[in-house]
Amino acid sequence: MNNKQFEIGVSEQPLDIIKETCGFAGIFKQIGVIGDSLASGEFESHDENGNIVYTDMYEYSWPAVLERITGTKYNNYSRGGMTAREYVQSWADTNGFWQWNQAYIIALGNNDSFVFGHPLGSVKDVNADCPQDNGDTFFGNMGKIVSKLKTIEPNARIFVVTPQLRGEACDNDIRYIASELAKLCDMFEFTYLLDMTAHAPIYDAEMRKSFGLGFHPNPMGYYAYALIVGNYIDYIIRSNPQEFATIPFVGTLLKNKDYKYYI
Repeated sequence: MNNKQFEIGVSEQPLDIIKETCGFAGIFKQIGVIGDSLASGEFESHDENGNIVYTDMYEYSWPAVLERITGTKYNNYSRGGMTAREYVQSWADTNGFWQWNQAYIIALGNNDSFVFGHPLGSVKDVNADCPQDNGDTFFGNMGKIVSKLKTIEPNARIFVVTPQLRGEACDNDIRYIASELAKLCDMFEFTYLLDMTAHAPIYDAEMRKSFGLGFHPNPMGYYAYALIVGNYIDYIIRSNPQEFATIPFVGTLLKNKDYKYYI
């Protein structure tokens, strides 16, 4: 055996390799997840009148699956219907969810524009140095979330997840969200994009036949999405090993002189 099997292969792209263990996604002790129904494990049922009932079942969510696979503690701050605006303006404060973690995964954007009609804006609405000046748009509020997390733990690794394509007219907006989120990640240290528009399967009607329960995923769909997120993080770590070498030191006073930049 040689170490090459743990490194990025020639021309390898995210999700070319799916490991059941999710590889180096397991190096973290504790990760916080900020998201909507996809992160909260929401399922669709029907009442006696045939109306859809939405229930968050966190034990089936992809963070819960990743917790079982990797042994990492996942703190789930998500809820069905969540938006970046609500998270910033009330949800996090009301529930005490501005908590310390070694890393964070932020997966928002499905509800903001497509359900509630909040303006998307652009990264021009983000002031990384003065987040109080951010615009009240999706990107402005996403910038506030990242800035707040950086005040809690400046060296936290932050993974920002784009929505998946749906094979619908909204895909153009989803691609725009992904392109602007890439720019947002560039504004902050240790912040990485998981671009589901470029690498994940299209979550269309055909995929939902096997992996959906209504519009939301079924248990297999949530498990599959956990493998997608976990293996994408593994790919990012294998692509940037020096930036993750001192993860055990995050939140401590420990340093390593050979990794001065990567605290």
